[in-house]
Amino acid sequence: MTMPLDIAQLVSVALYSPKPDETIHFFHDMLGMEISHREGQSVYMRAYEDFYQYTLKITERDQPGLEEITWRAKSREALDRVVKSLEDIGLGWTENDYAHGAAYKFRTPDGHGMKVLWELDYFVAPDELKSKLRSRPSKRPLRGVPVRRLDHVNIMVKDVPSHRDFMVDKLGFKVREQKIGDNGLLVGTWLSVSALVHEIALMRDGMGAGNRFHHICYWYGTPQHLLDIADVFSEREIQIETGPAKHGTTQAYFLYVFEPGGNRVELFGDTGYLIFDPDWQTVTWNVANEVDLEKSSIWFGGKLAESFYRYGTPATPEAELADFYG
Repeated sequence: MTMPLDIAQLVSVALYSPKPDETIHFFHDMLGMEISHREGQSVYMRAYEDFYQYTLKITERDQPGLEEITWRAKSREALDRVVKSLEDIGLGWTENDYAHGAAYKFRTPDGHGMKVLWELDYFVAPDELKSKLRSRPSKRPLRGVPVRRLDHVNIMVKDVPSHRDFMVDKLGFKVREQKIGDNGLLVGTWLSVSALVHEIALMRDGMGAGNRFHHICYWYGTPQHLLDIADVFSEREIQIETGPAKHGTTQAYFLYVFEPGGNRVELFGDTGYLIFDPDWQTVTWNVANEVDLEKSSIWFGGKLAESFYRYGTPATPEAELADFYG
């Protein structure tokens, strides 16, 4: 059964960090994000074109990784329909989250935490942050090379088909691109509910662990900003994994780095391409073919590091970040 498109957008991503002060410094001082709120061991942050109170939550833990991903439904009625589709596997309602109304919590087949909601708080800029652009929630910051908005998230899973079916059947996502490997095995898929190529990507965990986090992505809009921030990172010992370069899948200019707590962060230098075709046919790359393997990952700009396929958070004993970068 095809679910209606009741999910509107990706709202926020909550991450753990064993080095919260350094992680917050990375996002605040280098990527120009604002701190919206502090509560207990958690800090809530937003980019200057994010319309809600926050899109990133950082909480202190002994290991990096994902706490949860939050989605917004299109309406209260849409939220009810999504919850009904999740009732057999859902964890239940919560009303204790900062700047959010009632949210329904659930998990992917591997166990990644997610929740869906309708009501949330919009950001209202204080006078010193108000933009003269009435369509912009706040001024462009003068710190670092500031990102503009949250773009997407990528999670690592044991089995891509079951997670693809979960996102399609339970939440109504559409499959935009996919990669198949030997014997037609699905190894990656890019899904969205909007004109974006993806709000979430699912990739097979190269270590076989599953239930791990691959990356969060923030959007710049200008490819030049990738070069600018890469220069900043190189001066300040932030580990660059790959890029700046361009993906074949999604067509986006990108840069992958590790924030000091150990989570991978992707920065987009444009949107890639947008999908308005209501009868879009899934783009398939056969990565058992050497050309597709190379061009789907990086259209130009080098090669993806080995760590890209093996390292996620929390790390496995066989694939700690130090194993790749010392």
